[in-house]
Amino acid sequence: MNQELIDMAREAGFFIKDNEAYSPSVQEDHELTPFLEAFAALVAAAEREKFCAVLRQLHDSYSLASRSNNIRARGETK
Repeated sequence: MNQELIDMAREAGFFIKDNEAYSPSVQEDHELTPFLEAFAALVAAAEREKFCAVLRQLHDSYSLASRSNNIRARGETK
């Protein structure tokens, strides 16, 4: 399992052994919903951060390209 997912599962309260996540309890009637919700929230936050990083890179690339195109255009008008 991906180490990032293992870390998130651990943070959400799951039991981790040999890089696998297990229920935090051995009781059959143990309610997993709070742990699953916490894990889902951590995964969603990590995905948002990755998406925002890509958007920042695209924005920076576009901004740099626009600036260099503007500078080139100013040089061509002379």
